[in-house]
Amino acid sequence: MTGISLAISGLEVMGQGGRSILSVAHLEVPAGAVVVVRGPSGAGKSTLLYAMAGIIAPAQGRIWWGNTDIAGRDDRGRAAFRRASVGFIFQEHLLFEELSALGNAAITALYAPRRDRRRIRESANGLLARIGLSESAARRSDTFSGGERQRIAVVRALAGAAPVILADEPTASLDRPNADALADDLMRLAREDGRTLVAVSHDPALHERADHVIDVVDGRVEGPEELHDA
Repeated sequence: MTGISLAISGLEVMGQGGRSILSVAHLEVPAGAVVVVRGPSGAGKSTLLYAMAGIIAPAQGRIWWGNTDIAGRDDRGRAAFRRASVGFIFQEHLLFEELSALGNAAITALYAPRRDRRRIRESANGLLARIGLSESAARRSDTFSGGERQRIAVVRALAGAAPVILADEPTASLDRPNADALADDLMRLAREDGRTLVAVSHDPALHERADHVIDVVDGRVEGPEELHDA
């Protein structure tokens, strides 16, 4: 599997009243890089992530994932890109409690083309094994700890073979040992599979494990170099 590169130029996202809430003159992320976005609360980190995902439509600018400018697509086109190319990890695990670990990890198979369903289930099962949960794959999700549930959510994001993984504060709801375990799993799995990972996080554990760190302050990528080594 190969991640895809990201190139942002002239990006402006507007809030209520026409006020700019995010401005990015230029940003490039190499294919397969592991990047963390950090900054104060309200600085625009999540807005940047959601723009990268095509969830937010910018007022102007370009967001190139490989050869695809998602900023130039309509809502339907951006949604199609997300389905095909992006795995998203949220702050809360958002699992279906009545389903098993494997049922949650392979949930995207229910909505995938028939030809892809077996591959997604097999990928989910293999990923659960790689994080040490294969023997518990048949257990209901509500029997797992919070840290284990969030790790299942990581597997769900990766099971569809998306080349891009985006994560919004994935360790925020976890205690320190579970946050460290999740950070290790997420970074390791992304690197082993060659995926491009961008995570928004206040967590130093993720900052320390990243290839690069992006600082966002007051809605702007800070510093003369947009992409900083961790």
